[in-house]
Amino acid sequence: MCGIFGYCGQQRAAPILIEGLKRLEYRGYDSFGIAVADRTITVKKKEGRISQGMPNASRIKGVIGIGHTRWATHGVPSDENAHPHCDCHGEIAVVHNGIIENYASLKRELEERGHRFSSDTDTEVIPHLIEEQYSGDLVSAMAAVLPRLEGSYAILAIAKGCREIVAARKKSPLVLGLGDRANLAASDVTPLLEHTERMIFLEDGDMTAISDRDIRIWHDGTPVERHIQKIDWSVAEVRKGGFPHYMLKEIYEQPDVFSSTIRALREDEMPGILDGIHGITVVACGTSYHAALLFRYLVESHCGIPVRVELASEFRYTSPPPGDLVIGVSQSGETADTIAAMQKAGMLGHPTLAVTNVLGSTITRIADSTLFMRAGPEISVAATKSFIAELAVFSHLVDRMSGGALGAELGRVHLALSEALLIDLSPAVDLCRQAESMFFVGRGPYFPLALEGALKMKEITYIHAEGYAAGEIKHGPFALLSPKTPVVALCPPGEGYPVMFSNIREMKARGTPMIVFGVSKNQELQEVSDVFIPVPEGGPLFHILGTAALMQVLAYRTAAVLGRDIDQPRNLAKSVTVE
Repeated sequence: MCGIFGYCGQQRAAPILIEGLKRLEYRGYDSFGIAVADRTITVKKKEGRISQGMPNASRIKGVIGIGHTRWATHGVPSDENAHPHCDCHGEIAVVHNGIIENYASLKRELEERGHRFSSDTDTEVIPHLIEEQYSGDLVSAMAAVLPRLEGSYAILAIAKGCREIVAARKKSPLVLGLGDRANLAASDVTPLLEHTERMIFLEDGDMTAISDRDIRIWHDGTPVERHIQKIDWSVAEVRKGGFPHYMLKEIYEQPDVFSSTIRALREDEMPGILDGIHGITVVACGTSYHAALLFRYLVESHCGIPVRVELASEFRYTSPPPGDLVIGVSQSGETADTIAAMQKAGMLGHPTLAVTNVLGSTITRIADSTLFMRAGPEISVAATKSFIAELAVFSHLVDRMSGGALGAELGRVHLALSEALLIDLSPAVDLCRQAESMFFVGRGPYFPLALEGALKMKEITYIHAEGYAAGEIKHGPFALLSPKTPVVALCPPGEGYPVMFSNIREMKARGTPMIVFGVSKNQELQEVSDVFIPVPEGGPLFHILGTAALMQVLAYRTAAVLGRDIDQPRNLAKSVTVE
């Protein structure tokens, strides 16, 4: 979940590394550092955020360098634990994303042979191991070390006097950028877009040597060629564009994201593995898991096909019914738990389908078929437009599998997102900002939306929030209701409305402030609410998407009033590439 970036070209590397790391800061922001190779290795690193700047970086000489922005796994955030890490003589420097699982035994061996360590990280064993193998050929030294490393890694290494960056990946993403007399490497495409649209996605087991003129790749010691892909994301898409936060920008991009995803999917052939399926198991994490839960309600309602939804991290302890199609959902395509679940499904003989936002990502290579979102780059840690893009993919699937049950709505439903973004939520924000704890409740497809609304609130405001099926509130959570625990109740028209309205009255009777989402003409809901929020009028998908967008804005506005770090909430990072 850290960000790594490497540059080998004709310009001074240090300023380019700093800018690249700023683009990757959403992957980790507790410390950062760079190393530049010239006649010596110059290392600058410190605790804190790269966005706060590194003074005098432009003075560092050298046109080859590597950088890192950290999300701590081994060792607390500190100057000493920040990457890059070096060997005993400061002549080899390494940055690393992933976890070296056998680092403790490797460290003991190295210490017994006289190596000195200056950090608590697992990464630091790598440069010391390379040091023992290095005699002027960094490629050979790296090749000798990799078999000794257990776990996951994306590694960039440089050495004094060496004109190349040597890199390797295993279970952690690494992308190469092919520029004009400059080549680059990074943990995702975002920082590479400033330099090139031509990318190579390395595969597990790949090692590469990167110079300013060429890139050589080996797989398990054998030279290989990898496909060059053109990435159509623009540089403008990874900038804030005048918005105070990426999260707000990405919320406002959602109408276009939904419509462009539907339009692109309609132009493509549906994967053949969807034909004649009798059961579906979906594996996902976090926000993607909530989108999958909502998919279950839609499929079982419109298609009559049973759907299981499993947390990807728990899938290893279960097995899907024989013959089920297994769908893995991952915005980045690199979520470690989801990839592991998909690999297990493949080993069990299940057909697999990936839903992802990133062309060439790991999940696309292990799945039998792939459906792409059209969300573009998502920078804010809190997922917003990727959730909407996932709902677009799932709505399209349901429409095709049901023979057109959603077709009338799909072409217009993005309007609900645009309408929702015009609604003033100030009274609800005033209630939420004072809360010690909150509950989000709903029934049917609004239960997954309640889970997602609570997740957004807790992620970026740090207010404790829980999502519940409304019928479960009486089975324990009622004991926590008080004037200081507002409830957000999702109560649009539909089958669950009468009993949901009764639930709201029961909670209101306990003195709990009620923030209620419903259609604007519902007088009885307005009377029982402390704050009533009208959702866009239309069919069920209008209500679902409009409600989703409104809860995102509610969390954003509350966090802004509380002065939270919205795009980079504490302890979280964007792409979870460790299990």
